Amino acid sequence: MAKDVIIACDFKSADETIKFLDRLTRIRDEVVSCDDISIGAGRPYVKIGMEAFYAAGPELIKKLKERGHKVFLDLKLHDIPNTVKKTMQVLGEYGVDMVNVHAGGGIEMMKAAKEGLMLGAARYADKPKLIAVTQLTSTDQATLRDELLIDKPMADVVRQYALNAKAAGLDGVVCSAFEAADIHAACGDDFITVTPGIRFEDSASDDQKRVMTPARAREAGSDYIVVGRPITAAERPIDAYVRCKEEFLQG
Repeated sequence: MAKDVIIACDFKSADETIKFLDRLTRIRDEVVSCDDISIGAGRPYVKIGMEAFYAAGPELIKKLKERGHKVFLDLKLHDIPNTVKKTMQVLGEYGVDMVNVHAGGGIEMMKAAKEGLMLGAARYADKPKLIAVTQLTSTDQATLRDELLIDKPMADVVRQYALNAKAAGLDGVVCSAFEAADIHAACGDDFITVTPGIRFEDSASDDQKRVMTPARAREAGSDYIVVGRPITAAERPIDAYVRCKEEFLQG
């Protein structure tokens, strides 16, 4: 299964997002070492979350696709099945490569999401992948127990949510890298694990509680890692991106 690093472009506007990617591309083109396997061909895979999408809307997605980026649209839909189905049909029309829902919405909601997404993406040869968020990487065991009133261990909850997503016909889940191996064991090697909460050994964890380095995420079985501030806030983002690709893809 293909592996990749997805850059979380959590900016406040389309202009900020495009300026960052222009800067990344410009510096990349100036650095000879970036022509090797550590970067690979094409533009970086990017994640567009709620902040950027609510600020810039579908036009941002259109611009990114025109520039040759793969796009993970990270909106985490969670509503009644009919509402999610209709919304996913709209999102499927954008030509995105990956989109997600909250697994907490249940199997019927996830089935409806898949149906709507495929209807919206009918004209595309390459269909978008639909994945489900298990538990946010900002959620720890204490939050699960004391605030959400879920007494089961985090690993058990995440595994069950992943099994629910598979039963609904989804392609994979968003999870912590700590749960990736267990999810593959339960759901199969072709069930995608997309893992945020990635930090370099010498980086701050910020608001994430279950974090892992790119190299350890690779060893743990992550298929895609989502990396934001360690790349976007770096003095030279391209150096951080190259480092991330090398650690994750090459070890």
